[in-house]
Amino acid sequence: MANTKSALKRIRQAEVARARNASIRSTVRTAIKKVRAAAGTSDAAQAQELLRLATKSIDKAASKGVLNARAASRKISRLAKAVSAAAAR
Repeated sequence: MANTKSALKRIRQAEVARARNASIRSTVRTAIKKVRAAAGTSDAAQAQELLRLATKSIDKAASKGVLNARAASRKISRLAKAVSAAAAR
């Protein structure tokens, strides 16, 4: 257990950041699931709109440091590829 005031404060700050990061990560995962589900159906317009929203949430997570920039780019690329393939069907 921490004994100094600064260490105790750091523990409190880390807990707040962990909760915030978990929330952001959950939002990103939900957005990705929605895009994949829409890509599985025949509704290309909805898939495009959900892709736009997912891209926004992934970029926001990357800008806040929750996701690595390369991981965010990879996720967006794969989602766009899935939506594009679904629209071609």
